[in-house]
Amino acid sequence: MGLAVIEHIEHPFAKGNLTSDGVQWSTEKTTSTDDYETVEEVTVNPPALGGIIELELSLTCAIKSSGTLESVLFKWQARNSGGTWVNLHDEVTYPANASTYREYTYSGRFKTVANFNAIPFDIRLQIKSGAAGGENATGKTKNSSYVKLIYSAS
Repeated sequence: MGLAVIEHIEHPFAKGNLTSDGVQWSTEKTTSTDDYETVEEVTVNPPALGGIIELELSLTCAIKSSGTLESVLFKWQARNSGGTWVNLHDEVTYPANASTYREYTYSGRFKTVANFNAIPFDIRLQIKSGAAGGENATGKTKNSSYVKLIYSAS
């Protein structure tokens, strides 16, 4: 029997009660430390195992600070299930005076790398305060975020 090519699309973030406008956000995560903390982490586990051919991601978050003095930093990460985390992009800084929510979307086709090249896999959003000076960093993920996976299964 030959290989089957499967396309799997998933919207794994920010599930909850329905809204009148269709926009859903995850529970807010607030931290006051300058160490990264996880806002939301999900596992993508398609119905069949196989080899990744193509991976497309569109990941949206909103972040803010509780005040105007400190910045907020974030990064999206992925890994083979239970493995070592890989950054999907460089660390992003929402600079000082980050006191209102700002949305960021990181998207595109991602070339697989060591530690993020197998099914199933985990994806998470990490945030931290720009300094441990007392202001809180807050982040949340958006339900429009998606993962599109094309893979071969036998």
